[in-house]
Order: sequence, then structure tokens, then C-alpha cells
Amino acid sequence: MTGEVVFGHARLADFALEPATLHLNHGSFGATPLIVRAAQDRWRARMEANTTRFFSVEIGPALRAAAERAATSLGGAGTDWVFVDNATTAVNAVLAGLDFAPGEEIVTTAHVYPAVRRILRRAAQRAGARVVEVALPCPIPDEETIVAAVAAALGPRTRLAVLDHVTSETATVFPIARLAAIFRAAGVPVLVDGAHAPGMLALDAPAIGADWYTGNAHKWLFAPKGCALLWTAPARQAATRPLVVSHGYDDGYTAAFDWTGTRDPSAWLALPAALDYVAGLGAAAMRQWNQALARAAGAMLADRLGTAIACPPAMLGAMASVRLPVAVEASEANAWALRGWLRASHGIEAPAVAVGGALWIRISAQVYTERSDFDRLADALATLA
Repeated sequence: MTGEVVFGHARLADFALEPATLHLNHGSFGATPLIVRAAQDRWRARMEANTTRFFSVEIGPALRAAAERAATSLGGAGTDWVFVDNATTAVNAVLAGLDFAPGEEIVTTAHVYPAVRRILRRAAQRAGARVVEVALPCPIPDEETIVAAVAAALGPRTRLAVLDHVTSETATVFPIARLAAIFRAAGVPVLVDGAHAPGMLALDAPAIGADWYTGNAHKWLFAPKGCALLWTAPARQAATRPLVVSHGYDDGYTAAFDWTGTRDPSAWLALPAALDYVAGLGAAAMRQWNQALARAAGAMLADRLGTAIACPPAMLGAMASVRLPVAVEASEANAWALRGWLRASHGIEAPAVAVGGALWIRISAQVYTERSDFDRLADALATLA
């Protein structure tokens, strides 16, 4: 990109988003710029030109080069980063490498991502351990509320802490370094689910002080679908392996993850192109635009609806969740019905979720959205009152 970067609807030309729909749900599945998709296509063409050479000779160095580039954006050394399909895959891999004893506890919060909740429950059930979900109010009044509640859950049976960096349903940015320090001081390992953080926040994953950090690159870093990463502290790498046992399994941490069998790695290899796109926008400017827009739009929606945001503005990244004034049961079925109504009746993609006995609408601000988009959403939601 050349010249001054303009955010808002001018950036829609960078994507293949259908113009008839208002896209306010970047946080769920992302959107890949055309220039990044072209880079992925080039990797696919290179792979198909000589598959034997590609998989026998080229893929290993190419993946390590992409990991090194990821490290320049996310912190740490490239040798500590490996690629996975998504953050859920990474959480599964970490949990599979840990042994729990009967009565031991896995600490998380009530705002944990639903898929991760299922992973933790399964791991606990198989070992006779249990999952401790720290209750948190919604709205959350401040960081201190989170820190105090999480600290109170630490006990002599705590074996692992699994914490969100940015919660999926409430869009709250947790004080993750402070939370990790609580468990680190007690010798309890910490896994951070940073699914939304890469690209949304200025990130130095190792500096957080956790043992594992996973994040998706297909959301706020604009990589193709199927591109996520896992950082593992060197002391934990010997016991951290992918779920699939293949040829590289016994050859070290990076070798085990880099080769789990024949697959299309083009989404991973296109990550440098996604990082180039972000650099062209200006990473800091992009984050500033998204955060300011999310805060302003969240405040406007809460004011129009006469409700509240799920957390203070200072704890928002590029998303915000706003409570809906709908006098119906706060069930998952009703949340899905509301999503469908917005899509069918108003051409708007925005997720509704059921949290804390209420329905909430979560909005995503991105380089291609503007304030007028959220005004349109507010007009639609106002009819629900």
C-alpha cells in the first residue's frame, strides 16, 4: 500500500465480502484479504508443481521461516512457535500432554470459550479431576474483580489454569499478565487461550509469563482459515506434542508439529503475506481504529438500547458486547434465533449470545467498518424493544 491509509468502507475493496450483507462479526471467522488469498494460491501452485520435492525438501524450511516471521509480530523465538489449525486444536494438544490425578483441579472462568470448556471437562472426567469455573459478574466492573476472583480459586489441588486473553462472548480483555503471575508464584502452569489477541492487541506472548499461549491468525491477523499458532515455553516443550502421532513425533517440539502427515499447509505459509498486509495498514494505526470504533459503537448501542456494555471501555479491544433489552429467556436457542432474524430481516451478521441470564449482541470493529454500520444495527435492534 502506498500513501496515507484510509480505514472504513474504502477497505472493503481489499476483501471479497458480499456487498449485500453488513459484516459485523469479524471476530468469529475473520475475513482474508484478496492479496493474502493470492499468496496462498501461489503456495498451492508451488506445492502442486512438484509435490514430492515440496513435501520432501521445501515444506520444513518454509514453515520455520513463517514461524520466525510470526515471532517478530507475536514475540519470542521462532523455535517456540508452531502452527495448528485453530486455538481449539492447540488447547486439545496441551491438555493431552498433561496427566491429572483424582481430585486435582483445573481452574478457568465462567467466561471460558464453550469449546474449551468441553475440552477441560473431558480431561478432568477421564482422570477423576474437576474443573473449577470462577464466577464473574456480567457486566464486569473492573480488572480488580477478575483478579480477586481468580486468585481466590487457587488452592492446594490446583494443577492447571486455563485463562482467556480476550473472552469470546463478552469481548473482555483480561489482565492476563496479572492473572498468570498468580499461578506462576504458586508453581501452577498456565495455558492462555488468546484466540482473538493476535492482531487485535499489541502482543508479546512470552512476556505474559504463561507456559503456553495459543492464538488464531485467521481472525485479526487476516491469515487464511486454518492458520493458528501455539507458543510453548522451552521448559514445557518436551511434553507438548500434536494430537496426531507421525514421523516427527520423537524429533522434538517443532518437528512434531511441523509434520503430522500430508496436508495442505498453504494457510500457514501465507501468514507472512497477512503480516505484510497488516504492516501496510500500519499495525498500531489499525488497532487504534478498531479499538476506538468498538468503544464508540458499543457506547452508542448501549445508549440507544438503554442497557450496558459487558465491561468498561478500557477493557475492550476491537469488539464489544452489549446487553439487549429483550424480555425473553436468555437461552442459546433464542440467541441463535436472534442471529437468524438479523440476517434474514436486516442483512446483518452479528452474533447474539446468552450470558449471565441475559442476551447480548457482540460487535466487531474492523478496518472495513464505519460508525454508520453500527447505527444501522442499532436501528434494527431498537425494533426489538
